[in-house]
Amino acid sequence: MDVGTRITVTSPDQMRDLGRRLAKLLRPGDLVLLTGELGAGKTTLTRGLGEGLGVRGAVTSPTFVIARVHPSLGDGPPLVHVDAYRLNGGLDEMEDLDLDVSLPDSVVAVEWGEGKVEGLAEDRLHVVIQRTVGSDMAVTDTMAADVDDVRDVVVTGVGTRWAGEDLASLAG
Repeated sequence: MDVGTRITVTSPDQMRDLGRRLAKLLRPGDLVLLTGELGAGKTTLTRGLGEGLGVRGAVTSPTFVIARVHPSLGDGPPLVHVDAYRLNGGLDEMEDLDLDVSLPDSVVAVEWGEGKVEGLAEDRLHVVIQRTVGSDMAVTDTMAADVDDVRDVVVTGVGTRWAGEDLASLAG
């Protein structure tokens, strides 16, 4: 059974904060798929994950290195940050990165991983980030947000690992 929640994010700072809150739910072996168009906030959310997990190194887009490992500064799991955008071979190409070896001991966050890495784990968290510009969502003056920064984030837990988690707690 898939369990999910929807969150409206109105700034890059809020996206990082969402990543920090999400990190509190993660444990070694968790796979997080990040889906969204270019500039949607996938790396910004992952930066928050890194902060929340307490890992070493600046979390930046791994586009040119494909995967970057951020060791834990404490007793938590390392963060493996992957950009699958340029990988066309699906799981076969991902296996060349040895992510299956890293997965049991790490939190693995994969940008552009939809349709490519689901086979790594039956249980995974899928985060879909969409710009809300042009949608029916009303942006009010009280939101005090630049309309270009507003994102609709849907976090869905797939598999038994996520069945008991309160993903709604991520909303605030």
